Amino acid sequence: MKNLLVLTSRGIAGKVALAVFLVFASSLTGGAIVTDPGAVGTLHPSQAVHADQVELVTRVQQGQSAKAFEEAFELGDALFATSFNMLDGVGAYVGDGQRFTRVPRADLTGSGEWAAHTPSRATGPNAQACTECHGRPAEDGAGGFSANVVRDPLHSANLNSFIHRNAPHLFGMGAVQRLAEEMTEELFATRRTAIARARLSGKDITLKLDSKGVDFGLITAHSDGSIDTAAVKGVAEDLIVRPFQWKGSEPTIRSFNRGASHNELGMQAVELVGDGVDGDGDGVADELTIGDITALAVYNAAQPRPTTRTELAALKLIPALPRAEIDAIYRGGLVFQKAGCDTCHTPRLTVHNPIFREPSRNPNYRDVSFPGGQDPASRGVDPNFPISFDLTRDQPENQIRDAAGRLIFRLGAFERDLNGRAIVRLFGDLKRHDMGPGLAEKIDEAGTGASVFLTENLWGVGSTAPYLHDGRATTLTEAILEHGGEAQASKEAFVALSTQDQQGLIAFLNNLVLFKVEE
Repeated sequence: MKNLLVLTSRGIAGKVALAVFLVFASSLTGGAIVTDPGAVGTLHPSQAVHADQVELVTRVQQGQSAKAFEEAFELGDALFATSFNMLDGVGAYVGDGQRFTRVPRADLTGSGEWAAHTPSRATGPNAQACTECHGRPAEDGAGGFSANVVRDPLHSANLNSFIHRNAPHLFGMGAVQRLAEEMTEELFATRRTAIARARLSGKDITLKLDSKGVDFGLITAHSDGSIDTAAVKGVAEDLIVRPFQWKGSEPTIRSFNRGASHNELGMQAVELVGDGVDGDGDGVADELTIGDITALAVYNAAQPRPTTRTELAALKLIPALPRAEIDAIYRGGLVFQKAGCDTCHTPRLTVHNPIFREPSRNPNYRDVSFPGGQDPASRGVDPNFPISFDLTRDQPENQIRDAAGRLIFRLGAFERDLNGRAIVRLFGDLKRHDMGPGLAEKIDEAGTGASVFLTENLWGVGSTAPYLHDGRATTLTEAILEHGGEAQASKEAFVALSTQDQQGLIAFLNNLVLFKVEE
């Protein structure tokens, strides 16, 4: 780690005050966590090094945007790997003296217990660090089945209503959000055009909702300016593409991180619960600063793109591939198209403007106000002074250097076409699809349909077993055979293939991998 870390005002004095507050809080909740924080604080330090949003945005205002990005990335990197302890506020008062739980505890309804936490929890807390769930095959990767999250979104305390979520990898997240932002802008433009034409003509106008070659159905505008979204498909009626979570329910990396920190780690962001608020009964307030969430968002956004085994072999980062494997990969790519897999798993999408900004210029991808009630701009999260970087040039990781330390290739950066656009080979469409009754859950968690899921981007799939939303598939073949609904025809096409073509398709998918250069 470079010497870039910034401490907030919660230093030694803050820890002493925190210890007093912990003792006071524990005296109010008879079954609360009883470990003496004073003794812990005397013998152990807190683990988090916090980011200062004001310092980061001041660098931007002073024209030091590159320095602001570098510091935010380093701080986010440190936070992502931190194994938080009780002094940081990790975990929560679950009940019965517990700090963590793998099973949602809606049955614990006492004062300060799991069911009474603010905001409401769907799971956990179940881990001390982000890396506990995102570590395959490297940090920021996917999670094995043992890292599955058990969720009870309805607070039913009924095992039959629990659902499972497998942890996806986090590579290339910045490009995914930028794609969603641009797709939403294009869908909004189509809606505006339909309304304008309907008002001008005095007739209903129906237009196709298409963005980057992805079909989102039809929208009809009436002469009075109202719209009919009955034929919209794969996106919410508001036409905002939400590219994160298995159900396509989160629009931004920032909101994704806020929720994961709260649910999985029990680390409650100030912007989530409010200043000075302890919403999960562990006696600690202000667990993650506004700067922390910015740093984590920038760090995740700047993760390197997934790659392929063929690319890595060409760069001599792995041994040369056997001729038979190369032939199978090539054949499998043709089969992938023949079977119709590319209908949803679109091999390539393009970002016209590859600059990622936190916060975004697009108001649909930033907070009007934080969930905790604060005004973002007044706290330094200002779209006029964002932390920004270029997806095609600036990723700090996966930089290939020669023996003298000279940069020779940016493996982590996205390819750039002749028009300066970022080429994103994600094998996805950022669209929701009905996957049929075989994958339908017992509950409809997001209100989008129990069998409806966001297309899983296949980049990196060769490194991220198990598969599907709940990790039920241990192999790629199982994952394909579980497809139904809108993907039924592609599954049947796969089943009808020759064994050789099936093997080629699996080889093609196994070629899509995650990789990090050792520092």
